[in-house]
Amino acid sequence: MASRSMIRKSLLVACAAVTLVASPAWAATRSHSDLEALPDVVTAKPGGTTTVHGTVANTGPDRTTSPFTVTVTLPAGVTAEGPFFPTSCVVGFAGHMVRCQYPAGLGLHTATALVPVRIAKSLRVSVDLVGWVTVTSPDDSNPKNNMATVTIHVRP
Repeated sequence: MASRSMIRKSLLVACAAVTLVASPAWAATRSHSDLEALPDVVTAKPGGTTTVHGTVANTGPDRTTSPFTVTVTLPAGVTAEGPFFPTSCVVGFAGHMVRCQYPAGLGLHTATALVPVRIAKSLRVSVDLVGWVTVTSPDDSNPKNNMATVTIHVRP
């Protein structure tokens, strides 16, 4: 039969192992991933609505081990109107910026923030408005491809 001191030592070792596995420092090891923002082109009428796609691709080679943020910056005359996907998205700068947090774990796939927008009634027809989609992550190994254009064609 095990003595009380042996049981205590076993429990201490088990607790230490759990602490090591659950430790944020242990889980926050950087991956070798490359997050790339992809361009989007949409069309809408003055006064109408459309959905901007803030798409990011992980070109690898690893799955992300840190959360990342996708930000959609809208041009003048375009305002974000929820609901957004993911639901964690928050709006800033008087409706002209939407920032969406994603958890760690994106493999060699894409993640897309869906941002419904309204086009101002006062905008002229046949205008192309340009905004931006950007991605930030401590895992990202190539910051040169972290920004892409969002083009909104205003048409009748």
